[in-house]
Amino acid sequence: MSRNYQICTRCIMDTTDPDIEFDENGVCNHCREYDKLARRYVFAGTKGEQKLSKVVDKIKKQGKNQKYDCVIGLSGGVDSTYTAYLTRKLGLKPLAIHLDNGWDTEFSVGNIENIVKRLKLDLYTHVVDWEEFRDIHLAYLKSGVVDIEVPTDHAIVAILYKIADENRIKYILIGNNFTTEGIFPESWAYNKNDLINLKAIHDKFGTRELKTFPTLGLLKLIYYHFVKNIRSISILNYVPYVKENVKKVLAEELDWRDYGHKHYESVFTRFYQGYILPRRFNIDKRRSHLSALICSGQIKRDDALKVMENEPYTGYDLASEKAYVLKKLQLTDEEFNELMNLPIKSHLEYKSDAQWFRPVRFAYRILNWKR
Repeated sequence: MSRNYQICTRCIMDTTDPDIEFDENGVCNHCREYDKLARRYVFAGTKGEQKLSKVVDKIKKQGKNQKYDCVIGLSGGVDSTYTAYLTRKLGLKPLAIHLDNGWDTEFSVGNIENIVKRLKLDLYTHVVDWEEFRDIHLAYLKSGVVDIEVPTDHAIVAILYKIADENRIKYILIGNNFTTEGIFPESWAYNKNDLINLKAIHDKFGTRELKTFPTLGLLKLIYYHFVKNIRSISILNYVPYVKENVKKVLAEELDWRDYGHKHYESVFTRFYQGYILPRRFNIDKRRSHLSALICSGQIKRDDALKVMENEPYTGYDLASEKAYVLKKLQLTDEEFNELMNLPIKSHLEYKSDAQWFRPVRFAYRILNWKR
């Protein structure tokens, strides 16, 4: 049954999230959850400095006699760039890893080149087999599921752990952070590490064997964590993280170039977030991104609403980018339109590890906390 439209009185999340709830003051569950979890995951001031110091000491001690003491993912975006910047400021020895999935923009390539040069980083780039990856893209488009970005995110995490293990590195420092990413409806995305779900979708709709695509299932993740003792740390949660201030620092010190909206350093991600999600799934990710900035005090609600008055593709040529994406995927306009009009399906309509993921994640948090 459809519900009347409503928007949060504090942030800008609204009933495009089908599971959103509002209290008597019109404040949504995302805001309340953000406030609660921020106290658990974000460490500012002296407490953050102390925790960060302990983390850095552990990393340096573990990697004392090695060429690298941590690995970092590098996309050229603001979060990964600032992670790279911080590791150098903290005196760490990172190995930067980039997944080239065929969709890098000029901004991304230029930023990565500047970052590596200015910070004197060693960079490992994993280039996916394009024909395999195109086949996965098409399989996800045919499946009707919402999170078409799962293959990219899955491959990134798989490569980070693989390279860390091969180089006997025990720490992966990631740019994920609660301050600017702490609001996101569960129905808008899916578990990136669900290899069973990825294979189920590809087996049903793909046409090529996946011989080289990097994978990381639940069992391998458990192996990396508890046998190989590799830790993944969201280092940005330990420092003050004001996005506009960070962008200024990166521009001044690394000649970093802004690319507009969050994750728009990838052509496909830009097309997915700016075109496919709003038109096919009625989802505009800017709502969640801006709402997190509102709750963290980095932007005013009225200013966020003004941003939402613009189309997601503001600043980019939608027609030319759509033509580029379709040509790269070898789709005609008619074929793409047919895919856009297929029935929408839940990821759980395909095989998954969902029944195991939550209890395993809970056990991991308990065991990791005790260690």
